[in-house]
Amino acid sequence: MPKQITDIRDFLQKARRKDAKLVKIRKRPTETKFKIRCSRLLYTLVVKDSEKAEKLTQSLPPGLQRKEI
Repeated sequence: MPKQITDIRDFLQKARRKDAKLVKIRKRPTETKFKIRCSRLLYTLVVKDSEKAEKLTQSLPPGLQRKEI
């Protein structure tokens, strides 16, 4: 069952966890969705601002596997 997160800092903390395996980035004209797969849950974050989405993409951990859709 996915869980939506609204805070960017909380989302980045989840991305740094050891059980985080994959991040999927889905870009649309009006929004960008980030989905992090952890061992138990799928965490999602929706960002409306494209500049914030680019900064968030750059601040993700480098060891985390990325998949852009």
